[in-house]
Amino acid sequence: MKTIIAITLAGFFSCAQPQEQGTAVKTLTPTEYKEKASKEGVLVDVRTPEEFAAGHLTEASNSNFLDGTFAESIKGWDKEKTYYLYCASGNRSGKAAKLMHEAGFKNVYNIGGYQGLKSAGLPTKE
Repeated sequence: MKTIIAITLAGFFSCAQPQEQGTAVKTLTPTEYKEKASKEGVLVDVRTPEEFAAGHLTEASNSNFLDGTFAESIKGWDKEKTYYLYCASGNRSGKAAKLMHEAGFKNVYNIGGYQGLKSAGLPTKE
């Protein structure tokens, strides 16, 4: 019985590892972004234009992930630059970062949700 469990677990972990490496999305907390990254890279808000208009980080540009604008926009972006993505909660920006990673972008970070970034003291425009 122990042998079967050990073999099953070994198989599970050996299969799971390559998948995680291929779909890994880099993340930074709002504090890490504030300390490290706010001096370099391109900041992108992937929320809707309405959400963006209600309040956004000062240096951010907007590219809506939900309506396909984002997927079309990244085709013209420089894959050598560093990108920092955020949304309302970190969910859409995580999906957007994964999409960019799959398209060949190497330096893409999900920095989470707008309220967390605002609470960390990053400058906003409302």
